[in-house]
Amino acid sequence: MPEFDYKQELSKVPHEPGVYRYFDSTGEVIYVGKAKDLKNRVSSYFTNSKGHDRKTLRLVSQIRKIEFTIVHTEFDALLLENQLIKRYQPKFNILLRDDKTYPFVCVTNEHFPRVLTTRRIDRKLGTFYGPFANLKPMYTVLDMFSQLFTIRTCNFNLAPENIEAGKYKVCLEYHIGNCKGPCEGKQNESDYDSDIEQVHHILKGNLKPAQEYFKTRMVEAANELAFEQAQKYKEKMDVLQRFQSKSTVVNPKIADADVFSIASDEVSAYINFMKVVNGTIVQTHTVEVKKKLDETDPDLLAMMIIEFREQYGSQSKEIISNIPLDVDLKAEVTVPQIGDKKKLLDMSLKNVLYFRRERQERAAAEATASASKKDRVLIRLKQDLQLKSLPNRIECFDNSNIQGTNPVSAMVCFIGGKPANREYRHFSIQTVVGPNDFASMYEVVTRRYTRVLTEGTDMPDLIVIDGGKGQLSAACDALKALNLYGKVPIIGIAKRLEEIYFPEDNLPLYIDKKSESLKLIQRIRDEAHRFAITYHRDKRSRNSLISELENVEGVGKKTAAKLLKHFKGVKKIREASLDEIAEVVGQDRAHKLKQYFDTIEQ
Repeated sequence: MPEFDYKQELSKVPHEPGVYRYFDSTGEVIYVGKAKDLKNRVSSYFTNSKGHDRKTLRLVSQIRKIEFTIVHTEFDALLLENQLIKRYQPKFNILLRDDKTYPFVCVTNEHFPRVLTTRRIDRKLGTFYGPFANLKPMYTVLDMFSQLFTIRTCNFNLAPENIEAGKYKVCLEYHIGNCKGPCEGKQNESDYDSDIEQVHHILKGNLKPAQEYFKTRMVEAANELAFEQAQKYKEKMDVLQRFQSKSTVVNPKIADADVFSIASDEVSAYINFMKVVNGTIVQTHTVEVKKKLDETDPDLLAMMIIEFREQYGSQSKEIISNIPLDVDLKAEVTVPQIGDKKKLLDMSLKNVLYFRRERQERAAAEATASASKKDRVLIRLKQDLQLKSLPNRIECFDNSNIQGTNPVSAMVCFIGGKPANREYRHFSIQTVVGPNDFASMYEVVTRRYTRVLTEGTDMPDLIVIDGGKGQLSAACDALKALNLYGKVPIIGIAKRLEEIYFPEDNLPLYIDKKSESLKLIQRIRDEAHRFAITYHRDKRSRNSLISELENVEGVGKKTAAKLLKHFKGVKKIREASLDEIAEVVGQDRAHKLKQYFDTIEQ
């Protein structure tokens, strides 16, 4: 794509209402916007950079192409903007959809229509009502239909020719009275369609036609002295009355209206919609809209009014809002200050403010829960040990020797409460002869932190010594020699009673045995012990192999170690050819090794 010359592009933009689209270098639509005056709005992105926030500046830096569409009115621009955002899903536009796909009720457009629930919309299938953000009202309506009407549930193609040909037989639904058997021609289509017409009225939120429908039939049945049938129609009227009484009746004088309220914070806007038909709230829906740029509340609300009215098929001529809107929405927008409309708006605001608080608390809880998983134990450990900072990096030392042979030490590292295996280190004791845990601890702590200081790597937030006062004292002496004492917290943990010792304190700390912080210390200590024991066993095994090879004349420790490093074991040395051994230690030693192995195998 050629270099972007915004001045040349701006010269093409007219002073007309319309919708503009920004493209990036890949040709992807990254933003869709509307404007009363396209030229003024689009120009503002490029000529007023100092007044933009970082998000808008990032958007502008990615624009490589501008397209626009001129429309007759700002309302047309709103509609087109809504459609284009849903089509392209630009990354810099607000999110118009909820996280969930809410269900719809569909009345099919086939012979003897069915009433279905679905989450996928295909307008060819029939007429859709919804979405139902709350499932309970939807199932209440469907349950009411089963009490009022005999609607078929089968999926047969009940075209007249199929019924006349006798292709289908009545099912159990017919025998228990839930269906009148249209599949066998036991119910005519016009009678069935009269019921479906009332279903449409009810789903639109208008119960009056259905009430009149059953009232008329009740009177007709009574005039014909069919009192039992008249009673059934009376019962259906009662069902409708009970359903209506569960709805929130505002005031019949308000008639039809759409109520919208908006509340926002820095990152999101929260919008409530209530659809009022004949003074009754028949739909309510609240959403969170994530902001992407510096969208204003009036812009966001105008966009969502278009979206909600389209979703719910609203044709109301009145929109009640908590903020004024300077947009032609093909309906009268009012911001009531007193009266019944104000009470209705207050109800909507109460819903949206509750929704905002609930979302904010949930976000805070999720952030806390996320932090808890990582830091909760560390925070508790910080409190229990009275540390100045969170012990994110913990290093633990342990010594291992059996009967004074092959003394070794190990250091394990936990970062964020989890093992950091790459940071583990083991030490062969070099300056201590015999089983002296205190001296060994002094040596390895000195070696460890001398290297950390030399290489400039990370110091731990806490040092744990596996042992009691003696080992802790030796480690503290090592830190003093390095001028680190008092700069890094250090504790010792004694195995017998799981006591925590602090430097220069004879009284140990006893942490609750069920405490997560003690369990973390124990886990780190056990890991250090495991790592030390494993290294000790490896070294002891290696030393025993070296000792065996030293039985061969002319083979000392260095030669034995060289052989083991090359062949990885005595067995492979035994199985190797003379020439293979000679390549490592020479012909003379190779002959002596082969003679040695031949002798012990006899």
